[in-house]
Amino acid sequence: MAILRLGDIAPDFTTDSSDGTINLYDYLGDGWGILFSHPADFTPVCTTELGTAAKFKGEFDKRNVKMLALSVDGAASHKEWIKDINEVQNTTVNFPILADEDKKIATLYDMIHPNADNNLTVRSVFIIAPDKTVKLMLTYPASTGRNFYELLRVVDSLQLTANHKVATPANWKNGEDVVVSPAIATEDAKKMFTKGVEEIKPYLRMTPDPTA
Repeated sequence: MAILRLGDIAPDFTTDSSDGTINLYDYLGDGWGILFSHPADFTPVCTTELGTAAKFKGEFDKRNVKMLALSVDGAASHKEWIKDINEVQNTTVNFPILADEDKKIATLYDMIHPNADNNLTVRSVFIIAPDKTVKLMLTYPASTGRNFYELLRVVDSLQLTANHKVATPANWKNGEDVVVSPAIATEDAKKMFTKGVEEIKPYLRMTPDPTA
């Protein structure tokens, strides 16, 4: 099986979930998507992650990003687990948890790393663009919970840079200055970015966020 890489088309699939049968492409429609896997149901770190994800759903909705979680357990188990998540995290899980008992999706997306565990999925994250290409891949060990503030920051960067000829610098946050694409000459950049261009070095030019 070919290894999934950035820029590849995200493999489509149809599977059962806590919200019924879901086809990935139909579910995402013409929007963005975030798919994140969990080692198993009724695990402590995952419980905190899914509760946090539910609390962040409004922010992802604002960005036209649909959320999908995945675990190698079945839909019936997911529904029972959701009761625990809602109780201990004081929230309501408001997005589907995909069932993957046969590990077909985990295999498609290379979520099982044998040197970590032969049976459980690692904490993988995939951000999928409207054209169904994979724009971000992150892999955490089972012992480390994800940072959803960082995932939102990445979405903001991806959506900004998809529509403007800029890149985002280290620790960038939505609304802060951005880097002018190296492919654009400085004189052209000054015409393109009417808020101003600061040339720090010929290869490093900054401009205010064009959407701010």
